[in-house]
Amino acid sequence: MEEQVILVDVNDVPKGQMDKMEAHEKGLLHRAFSVFIFNSKRELLLQQRAMSKYHSRGLWTNTCCSHPRIGESNTHAATRRLMEEMGMDCELNFLFKFTYKASFENGLTEHEIDHVYFGMSDEFPVINKEEVESFKYVDLDTLKKDIAVNPSAYTPWLRICLDEVIAHASTAKQKTGI
Repeated sequence: MEEQVILVDVNDVPKGQMDKMEAHEKGLLHRAFSVFIFNSKRELLLQQRAMSKYHSRGLWTNTCCSHPRIGESNTHAATRRLMEEMGMDCELNFLFKFTYKASFENGLTEHEIDHVYFGMSDEFPVINKEEVESFKYVDLDTLKKDIAVNPSAYTPWLRICLDEVIAHASTAKQKTGI
């Protein structure tokens, strides 16, 4: 069975489900999540997407991201996917969500309500090479400057939400120790 996504309305209320690839071909709004893991130096763990991914191959992005399964909470999905992609486990805290739409050269469109989670860990990632090409740690100021100079090296959702991630970083410090 193909992976399903949860279709939602603009208020994030579920409307049904659909095959992931079909939802991306049609550009239909669906639920997603993005995880941002910081170390004790307040550096963000970025991943470079595997070259085998169906879009955004080889681009740098947040620690991990995906779609919750039918009947799965966003928090459980984010925790599960962090382990599947990065081999890491830590407490995740929901901070905000945003909606975005981005089209890709291969005709697919990401149209998502993306739930953003922050966590803190000094655990060393053990990457799943089917999902992740590489990883690195970077401070938010350096990341923002590099995205301004090299936007095509980063995923659209990271570029779109970075300012809000930076704005929430001080709030996250109080909640999570980041």
